[in-house]
Amino acid sequence: MTTYVWDYLPEYESEKEDLLDAVDTVFRSGQLVLGPSVAGFEREFADYHGVAHCAGVDNGTNAVKLGLQALGVGPGDEVVTVSNTAAPTVVAIDGTGAKPVFVDVREDDYLMDTDQVAAAITPRTKALLPVHLYGQCVDMAPLRALADQHGLALLEDCAQAHGARHGGRLAGSMGDAAAFSFYPTKVLGAYGDAGAVVTADPAVDANLRRLRYYGMEKTYYVVEVPGHNSRLDEVQAEILRRKLRRLDGYVRGRRAVAERYEQGLGDLADRGLVLPSVNEGNEHVYYVYVVRHPRRDEIIKALKRYDISLNISYPWPVHTMSGFAHLGYEAGSLPVTERLAGEIFSLPMYPSLPAGLQDKVIASLREVLLAL
Repeated sequence: MTTYVWDYLPEYESEKEDLLDAVDTVFRSGQLVLGPSVAGFEREFADYHGVAHCAGVDNGTNAVKLGLQALGVGPGDEVVTVSNTAAPTVVAIDGTGAKPVFVDVREDDYLMDTDQVAAAITPRTKALLPVHLYGQCVDMAPLRALADQHGLALLEDCAQAHGARHGGRLAGSMGDAAAFSFYPTKVLGAYGDAGAVVTADPAVDANLRRLRYYGMEKTYYVVEVPGHNSRLDEVQAEILRRKLRRLDGYVRGRRAVAERYEQGLGDLADRGLVLPSVNEGNEHVYYVYVVRHPRRDEIIKALKRYDISLNISYPWPVHTMSGFAHLGYEAGSLPVTERLAGEIFSLPMYPSLPAGLQDKVIASLREVLLAL
C-alpha cells in the first residue's frame, strides 16, 4: 500500500456520524444559501480568534483577494509578499489588479524575511501580505510597525496556520484582516472548497460582505459596488462548525506526529537532513512537515521503491513561473527562495496518520539517507 503525504479517510471514518449529521442538518433546514450554518460558523470562528467579525467565502484564494479589496487594494497598487508560497497567494494579488512585489525568505524557517520589507516599499505600496507558512507565524511586530509608519494595510495569509500562535496570539488576530483557506488538506479542512476572512474592523467586514455577494447589500437587485459571487457554502459551513470544535485536538495530533519524526530522524543532521525549526514565541501546528536535503530528488525517487510518495511544497517559486514572467524577476533575484525550492520536501503529516505508516516512513528514510 502506498503511503501518501495526506489521507482524509481515517479521519472521516472516526467522524462520519457527525459529518453526515451536519449535511442532514443543512438539507432539513430549508435554507441552502447564507443560512444559519454560515452565520453560526462565522460567529464561532470569529470568537475562536478573539476578533469581532468573520465573513465566509467560497475558497482561500478569494479570501485573500476579497480581503485585499476590502482593505482598499486595487489596480496600480503594490502588495509586498513572498514567492515561497502556494501560487494562489499571488494569483489573488494579481486578481485585484495590484502588482505583487517579492522579498526573500529566511534560511532557517522559510518565512518572510521581515528585514527586507522596508526596502521593498514604494509610493505605490498599499499592503503587506505575510504568509504564515507550513504552520508557523511570521514575526508580525516589525510588519505592524512598517504598516503603521507608511499607512499600509496588513493582511495575514493564514491558509496554513489554523491554531498557530506567536507570542500567545493566534494567527489571524495580528493584522488588519486575515484570510483563511479550508481546503480539505488544511489543519481545519472542509469537504470541498471554502474560505473566510476575519477582521476587527466593522467597515472592512461590511466591504467583505458586499464583495462576496455581487456587491449587493440592501437588496438582491441593487449592486452597490462591483462584486463577486463568493459565498461560503452552507453545507461546508456546517461541517466546519463541527470540525472547529475539534481544531485544538487536530493540532495536538499534528504536534504528536512531529514529535515522533523528531525522535526518529533527529540524529540524521550529519547525513544532511534538516528538520523543521520552531521560532521562539511560536506555537507550530505543522500543516506540513517540511524537511531539507541537498540530494532531495534522489531521496524522493528512492523512497518510491518503498511505496512512499512524498510532496514538495513548493518546487517552483512563484516568481519563476511563466505566468508571472511579466513581473521581471530574474533567476537569482531571490536566492534563498530559489535554493530552498531544490531541497525541501514534505513528509506525511495529518493527525490521524497511523503510527505504523509513520514508522515505515522513518525507517525507509533512514535507510535511504544512510545509503547515500
